[in-house]
Amino acid sequence: MKQIYLDNAATSYPKPDTVPQAMVRYIQQVGAPLNRSGYRSAQEAELTTLSLRERIKRFFNFPEKANHVVLTPGNTYSINYVLKGYLHPGDHVIVSAMEHNAVMRPLLQMEGVSFDRLHADEEGFVNPKELTGLIRNNTRLIIMAHGSNVSGSVQDAKQIGNIAAAHGIPFVLDGAQTAGHYPVDYEDLALSALCIPAHKGLLGPGGIGALLLSDEFARKLTPLVAGGTGSVSDSELLPAYLPDRFESGTMNLPGIYGWEAAMAFVEAQGVKALRVHETELTGRFIEGLSTVQNVRLCGPKDIESRVGVISLDFLNKDNGAMAYELEQQFGILTRSGLHCAPSAHKSLGTFPRGTVRFSLGYANTKEDVDTALEAIEKLSRLP
Repeated sequence: MKQIYLDNAATSYPKPDTVPQAMVRYIQQVGAPLNRSGYRSAQEAELTTLSLRERIKRFFNFPEKANHVVLTPGNTYSINYVLKGYLHPGDHVIVSAMEHNAVMRPLLQMEGVSFDRLHADEEGFVNPKELTGLIRNNTRLIIMAHGSNVSGSVQDAKQIGNIAAAHGIPFVLDGAQTAGHYPVDYEDLALSALCIPAHKGLLGPGGIGALLLSDEFARKLTPLVAGGTGSVSDSELLPAYLPDRFESGTMNLPGIYGWEAAMAFVEAQGVKALRVHETELTGRFIEGLSTVQNVRLCGPKDIESRVGVISLDFLNKDNGAMAYELEQQFGILTRSGLHCAPSAHKSLGTFPRGTVRFSLGYANTKEDVDTALEAIEKLSRLP
């Protein structure tokens, strides 16, 4: 049975062929460390890393120098670097009701730090106009998911960024579900920081991400990890400059090589073309659902205000069992459950049962969508 991969919100698959090729090439033919040595292969590793930073800078219209693109072990780490490196007891934070646990769990670990959730409606959208009413004298940060990993809804980050800027509050965007799927312009959104993973819409390997930091915000951020950087080795103090200040230890060079190849692929395709492809498939999927009984779409029908994350609730059936049958009977790979975002499900009315999530990627086709719709229709009619 042919398998149809519809779990791209968890991680993109398949990767472009150039990604594993670049990673294997590094391991087999380069193998050198970063910032430690001066021989030719080490210089190549440094240039490849610089190329990755430059590609990320261009892709997100990041106005700072490329050294402000800090490479991290992944998006969750980037978010933790921000929250735990910036906030202190007595500080107040504003989040949305659609946040992933990558934001909520670090916040709940921090004693003395309080937060308010910006309400989300039944489609997963917040109203930016309600943001001002949550701002306090001690509000130090606004951090929100740009796109929901449950409903696919994309927030009006520009309006939120403008409100944050008007109040002098740093605005941090979690771009996990929009980077590579939806245009994200750092400067236009008035961001202080952008957190992105390699392995989702940017088509890179797992275990690597980036944190794009404005100069002003970076100066207020305390590094969570300290150690060797290969620079300023005469001092036991961390370097004051970026990216070294936030990149202690041995870097993930196979991941860097793989991500650099992935970013070259994504750049060549262009985010607009990738967006058009995904939007067409999403529209086809949602339109096809209109005739299916006993299934509820948990998220917006308007394809322009969402990404290709499509959550379904099989009414009067167990969603976990439906995900199992999708694989067993039709070879369709999805994710069921709460997707690490319980607050989002409470907003959507799907807590604690969760949903079956179908998430589209660059490699999916109209035939994939039609097969999924046929399977959903058949399963929805089961007694």
